[in-house]
Amino acid sequence: MPGLQSAAIGIWVTAGGRHERVEQNGIAHFLEHMAFKGTERRTALQIAEAIEDVGGYINAYTSREVTAYYARVLEQDVALALDVIGDIVLNPVFDKREIEVERGVILQEIGQANDTPDDVIFDWLQEESYRDQPLGRPILGPSERVSAFNREDLSTFVSEHYRPERMILAAAGAVDHDQLMKMAEEMFGHLKPGTENVVIPARFTGGEFRRNKKLEQAHFALAFESPGYRDDAIYTAQIYASALGGGMSSRLFQEIRESRGLCYTIFAQAGAYADTGTTTIYAGTSAEQIGELANITFDEMKRAASDMSPEEVARARVQMKAGLLMGLESPSSRAERLARLVQIWDRVPPLEDTIARIDAVTTGDVRHFAEHVAQDAPAALALYGPIKGAPTLSELQERRAA
Repeated sequence: MPGLQSAAIGIWVTAGGRHERVEQNGIAHFLEHMAFKGTERRTALQIAEAIEDVGGYINAYTSREVTAYYARVLEQDVALALDVIGDIVLNPVFDKREIEVERGVILQEIGQANDTPDDVIFDWLQEESYRDQPLGRPILGPSERVSAFNREDLSTFVSEHYRPERMILAAAGAVDHDQLMKMAEEMFGHLKPGTENVVIPARFTGGEFRRNKKLEQAHFALAFESPGYRDDAIYTAQIYASALGGGMSSRLFQEIRESRGLCYTIFAQAGAYADTGTTTIYAGTSAEQIGELANITFDEMKRAASDMSPEEVARARVQMKAGLLMGLESPSSRAERLARLVQIWDRVPPLEDTIARIDAVTTGDVRHFAEHVAQDAPAALALYGPIKGAPTLSELQERRAA
């Protein structure tokens, strides 16, 4: 990226929550934490100091399909950043004392998530959407499993999944491609491919989760089966979600928050995995208004199927393109996008192709998708808080069919 003096660089490993066996649930995230706790060459403090001494930033995350380790540094420190990231990915020592320390940290993280209603409700919604499947299990894992993981468990997961054919090195900004290739060959060239890992295909089951609790707000989350990211219909789903609840001009925001004052937060979004996806709607409201909010949400979904306007579609389309193009101005976002595209397609499709696919979505396409979501797409519902007066999924399905 000409003109930049910094770079983003990272390794994305196709080993996330959905690649765990049931007895391993939470171990991908545990491993992400342990990577920073010491290698054969560096202590945990030396890992942090190596990057922060040059003014850089290093972090990681675990999702349901990948675990990423990445850094942002100045141009002259790209080699250092790759050395540190490669070190923590390839050479973790899994010191027993550090495992116990980090176990406590992760248990605190789980406790914090469970105490955050607008976090934990999405785990429950995911579980109902993909019940009894790896994709439906929480990324952090249950406390009882996290409490039992040991050094051997971590080493087994690494040997099963941290193989070269499942690792993507991506960088953007002030980087030299040829130099990066040379460094990568020196650092990773000795790795030998492993056997292919079988990923269980996802199946959207749908279902309902309700937990009544004395909270200030009732939390309401809906999910509908949508296309995966290898399906061209993902662009239609994303444009629909944006028009329905993606911003201040969206239907749900205008009708439920601006016109009726039923909530402070409401949004819709379309997320995707390799073989499935979900269109999700979330809102928080009072106990007295949860029923009205839920019913109006379904009414707006049904209305969108018949009167979604070309102007709304055009607005959502340009918002989607602007978000993509603005993101490309950030080295971190660009590196993330490169890695994601290689994971999906094993290549980086031209940006023009993506823009053309977005532009090809018509108002008719969005209305047709809206009709599918409003009438017959499998659905999941999660409710949390003072929800005694909230409608059940069956009641909402009856309203959907009316």
